[in-house]
Amino acid sequence: MNSLSNSQDLLTDMTAAMKRLERSLMLSTGEFSLILACANSVKKQQQTLNSLQASSSTNIQEITLSPTDETLYTTIKTKLGNTQPEVLMIRGLESVEAINQLILSTNIMRDEFRKDFHFPLVLWVNDEILQKLIWLAPDLKNWAANTIKFDAGQNPLMETSALTA
Repeated sequence: MNSLSNSQDLLTDMTAAMKRLERSLMLSTGEFSLILACANSVKKQQQTLNSLQASSSTNIQEITLSPTDETLYTTIKTKLGNTQPEVLMIRGLESVEAINQLILSTNIMRDEFRKDFHFPLVLWVNDEILQKLIWLAPDLKNWAANTIKFDAGQNPLMETSALTA
């Protein structure tokens, strides 16, 4: 019975997080805003993105960073060219080899984001990347509203017991 209650709570948390993300995107249409979406698994990120694309009429563009990317701003500028998507999702931060350098350079270039990008920018992070943002780029982190967590309500012991059951 407790497992059913936990599943319902998790579904409620996921639905609330999805609604927050949708509302944030809607409110920032046509202007730059930084949105941090936190999911600790790439699979969860992809499921959430698929669900969002299915439920939204907004054109969502996605860039997945490569392990060799060193700067976020230049990577986005290069991949977008002159286009301005309605929403841009950035995934793959956890795979970047020089993540500390990328975060530091992003913090330094943060004013350029607001000048050049007229759309909401969603950075998909995991808990580790979120902590690095807090420590290495507090100014950038403070630009974002509260982080939208898609893993809320889960703890590692619950996940482990669910896997072994």
